[in-house]
Amino acid sequence: MDEEYDVIVLGTGLTECILSGIMSVNGKKVLHMDRNPYYGGESSSITPLEELYKRFGISDSPPESMGRGRDWNVDLIPKFLMANGQLVKMLLYTEVTRYLDFKVVEGSFVYKGGKIYKVPSTETEALASNLMGMFEKRRFRKFLVFVANFDENDPKTFEGVDPKLTTMGEVYKKFDLGQDVIDFTGHALALYRTDDYLEQPCLETINRIKLYSESLARYGKSPYLYPLYGLGELPQGFARLSAIYGGTYMLNKPVDEIVMEGGHVVGVKSEGQVARCKQLICDPSYIPERVHKVGQVVRVICVLSHPIKNTNDANSCQIIIPQNQVNRKSDIYVCMISYAHNVAAQGKYIAIVSTTVETSDPEAEIEPALELLEPIDQKFVAISDMYEPTDDGTESQVFASRSYDATTHFETTCNDIKDIYKRMTGSDFDFENMKRKQNDVFGEDEQ
Repeated sequence: MDEEYDVIVLGTGLTECILSGIMSVNGKKVLHMDRNPYYGGESSSITPLEELYKRFGISDSPPESMGRGRDWNVDLIPKFLMANGQLVKMLLYTEVTRYLDFKVVEGSFVYKGGKIYKVPSTETEALASNLMGMFEKRRFRKFLVFVANFDENDPKTFEGVDPKLTTMGEVYKKFDLGQDVIDFTGHALALYRTDDYLEQPCLETINRIKLYSESLARYGKSPYLYPLYGLGELPQGFARLSAIYGGTYMLNKPVDEIVMEGGHVVGVKSEGQVARCKQLICDPSYIPERVHKVGQVVRVICVLSHPIKNTNDANSCQIIIPQNQVNRKSDIYVCMISYAHNVAAQGKYIAIVSTTVETSDPEAEIEPALELLEPIDQKFVAISDMYEPTDDGTESQVFASRSYDATTHFETTCNDIKDIYKRMTGSDFDFENMKRKQNDVFGEDEQ
């Protein structure tokens, strides 16, 4: 351990593992440490089920009806991958896909007036949907066609909209869309958590809806993918990539001190030894003095013995409860997966409810979502603080990641990765930099 490294990474959450993978592929000498005995940090999947009970302070052991403990892999943070999104691109470019298997999530649903409806995202579905009346459907169809044809480099497609000046609220007005349609467009297609976007220039929203439609077009059922055996497989896949390119891994390694000289990082001290480095990446838990709290997320893991009602018995789905429907500022999300993904015992389902905390009673805030899941066999409630770094790290060369937010996809996590990469290297993130170098396979082909 008494060596000199280019980069030391603390914590094996997804953000940290992807960055250590990229740095290793780019020829950097990387040391990756975690104080826990397992991979994944905040974004790990817990197995066996007994471990989850222990983690949440439940003294009883799981009842026999829960099946074998080792059949469970329960995510602490619920997220899906957008089929055409940035994380899938990262997996493809680095070929980490060879370590993972994915299934398409069977459906995306939106909550309106106490009921759930399938999210219409193609013209055909929009016309068949009972979320809207007949005339509303025609206007929505026109809007979808406008978005599909929109090209920010071709003013002929703008139809009088200025992508950098016209707000999204004005675009909705132009197409005369009603409040319910605006709700599900902004929250179930563009996947915003609040309504702040209505006042912003429309380009970002149009691109988000395009991402949703293009992701949906890849597999048809929904725009989301989910890895077999749980999300904990993702950080491990990227850790393996880093190891192939010479990265060193140490789990169960306490971090005693981050060693600074003249205001910038020079190493990490652990069990009396110091590993030296030029740059440091870590999750917020390793440097509490360099991050500040920006809010809280409540997540409730619910074990069910049945699919969710009105989802056509889907074995996986997402439900979005737009904030307007329940008088909140931010949306409530439900991610549901099941035994079909090798994360639960036969016949069991895991639904994870999450939202940004807005009051002093977070559990009451998610009540509308829990009602959709009844009966619930067992609940595990977690309220987590969200942190972000207090500075950009250019002075100290200490780069902290942001805590995982309440969104149900990885786009914000990927933005954080690209942002840290730019601050560390001084150049814009380019997916090409993630490509494995030819003939660099180190015996990978035999496997």
